[in-house]
Amino acid sequence: MDNNLINHPGVLIGFAVLILVMLLLDLGVFNKKVHAVSSKEAAIWSIVWITLSMAFSGVIYVTSGFEKFTQFQSAYWIEKALSVDNLFVFILVFGFFKVPKELHHKVLFWGIIGALVFRAIFIFAGVGLINLTYLPEMKVLGEMVKINVILSVFGVFLIYAGIKSWVASDDDDEDKDFSQSAGARLVYKFFKVSKEFDGGKFFTIENGIKVATPLLVVVAVIEFTDLIFAVDSIPAIFAIAPDDPLILYTSNIFAILGLRALYFLLANFIHMFSLLKYGLAIILTFIGVKMVIAPVYHISSPLSLSIVGGVLILSVIASLIFAPKEKEAIKESK
Repeated sequence: MDNNLINHPGVLIGFAVLILVMLLLDLGVFNKKVHAVSSKEAAIWSIVWITLSMAFSGVIYVTSGFEKFTQFQSAYWIEKALSVDNLFVFILVFGFFKVPKELHHKVLFWGIIGALVFRAIFIFAGVGLINLTYLPEMKVLGEMVKINVILSVFGVFLIYAGIKSWVASDDDDEDKDFSQSAGARLVYKFFKVSKEFDGGKFFTIENGIKVATPLLVVVAVIEFTDLIFAVDSIPAIFAIAPDDPLILYTSNIFAILGLRALYFLLANFIHMFSLLKYGLAIILTFIGVKMVIAPVYHISSPLSLSIVGGVLILSVIASLIFAPKEKEAIKESK
């Protein structure tokens, strides 16, 4: 059995067609009319995306073997877990700009389109850079090893990011002025922006002049927010399969595409996952340690998947058990 997904063009074509069809159905059929997404609708779409992701991982198992299957699963759940962190910020962004609920879906849709492009650039460029930065073989602790500069730097950065995430205050983002973020400043620099939304339009006519609406500003803020989060998540998945960009990209995209439905499903219950950030901090630190020690000790993909899955499950259970009361959560969010 061939162990490289890249040698199976049928799988890649199937992936591309599936994503394109699902996006067209999402935008052109199921969400043709602007509306607020209900919890029921979000739950259905969450199940659909997770089912498609698991089915695709089954195809990988059949075409490329168990090792590639566990790599996909590990990268998928790592990205899925880290993406939950985005939800906290998305809620704050929508609240800051007072975005009507019926427009949330459109903003997240175009945010995901941008993620499809930028994640591809990050992942394929990153793998290419990794292949160019291996040091000559050297002896460490009596063993001949091959150290990669980029992976080692990423590992140290993830350990730092994990520790920082553990000690970070929840108030850091709540007090942030999103109108001063890089995405917002970019829109304000090139366009005059109206004060009011005009339905789902990105541009409108005001006093005979074409101007941008606040909706375009919000999309730009969401896009730049995703880029910031990618600084953590992309290096993290490089620890799983640094030599296979297609495993990394397909797992990443499936996780990102399911994020939008997850947002609508969890937006009203986000306070129930108050301890998840500690689980994510542990995962980041673990992956960083794995990358740093990789030249001398290899932690297998199945073991990595078990550790990541175990930490996620425990942190979610702990969050549900020790969830703050709804009134306290509302008070803290103000």
